[in-house]
Amino acid sequence: MVRLGVRLIFSFCLGILIFLQGVQFPVAQAGTLISTKDEIEMGRNVAKQVEKQYGLLDDPALQERVDRIGRRLVAVCDRQDLPYTFKVLNSKEVNAFAVPGGFIYVYKGLIDLMPSDEELAGVIGHEIGHIVKRHSVRQIEKGLGMNILFGVLFGDRGALLQNLAYNAIMAGYSRSDEREADYLGFVHTYRAGYNPYSMLIGLEKLATMDQKYHYDLFSDHPEGQARIKAVEGYIKDQNISPTVNEGADGKEAQVVDGDWSLPPITAEYAGYKPAYRAYFVAGTLFRLRQLPDYNPDQYILDHDENGITVYYDDRSVITLTSQDAAAQNMSVMDLAAEYLTKLRSWRQT
Repeated sequence: MVRLGVRLIFSFCLGILIFLQGVQFPVAQAGTLISTKDEIEMGRNVAKQVEKQYGLLDDPALQERVDRIGRRLVAVCDRQDLPYTFKVLNSKEVNAFAVPGGFIYVYKGLIDLMPSDEELAGVIGHEIGHIVKRHSVRQIEKGLGMNILFGVLFGDRGALLQNLAYNAIMAGYSRSDEREADYLGFVHTYRAGYNPYSMLIGLEKLATMDQKYHYDLFSDHPEGQARIKAVEGYIKDQNISPTVNEGADGKEAQVVDGDWSLPPITAEYAGYKPAYRAYFVAGTLFRLRQLPDYNPDQYILDHDENGITVYYDDRSVITLTSQDAAAQNMSVMDLAAEYLTKLRSWRQT
């Protein structure tokens, strides 16, 4: 009798499932099971669960800064129909993730690793990419099947979607999804006016870390290197210059633009190795090149306890230290003067 009852229930459910496959559900996007409204609702519920589990960082200034970066990127993305939020979780893990519906979280540990707005923009732009392409939502839709049937018949559909959403986020993304989000991370930062090398700096930093500290940002080291190569390709496709030439041993990097170049960078500064410093300089010059009123006479020097910083108006180009000067066998002032001469000759060669 029990077996017969189970068989009857199973047959009944299977019949309804087959029937439902032919039914037109009232969804916002053709070909989807989860509407935008559903996505926002389940995302909001998962966001509450995430914030309860980790807690938000008690730092209003940092929260505002991350939100500002996120909103600048959303303004240039291809999906504007969501109530995006950007928050910092109180965790030392080096991670970030996107919850369906536009709820994006960055861990404090990742901000410690990537302190500049440019680097954070690359990470947040990547997470917005997951939202734009509905990566988690597509995973959830694939897992609905009998789950949604039993949820409709015997349970709360909202609770079912929330559970599926949380599980999808914890499971991470496929390699193709990560590659697509990397591409959109580059596109978003590029469109928003950030340093075009932002994504590259972030990916290179993550690739050098112990893999156990960033679970879904990289699935493994070889894949991380492949993603770096892909982003290098996006940069090349956009004809971004100046470019950076790195020494074979990674201890030297030089900003070049055709026959023009700056002195090689060989020292670390503020936790940035030579290549990262060179990428910041190259990206800054790329943005300066786009100014309609660019004037080479607007490069100036400013002294502080860290060394001498070269500015274009109020934009920092590079800070030169005694370590930089020692590598060139000259004083900091002489090195800064050489940079000033070189920069003022740029775009005239």
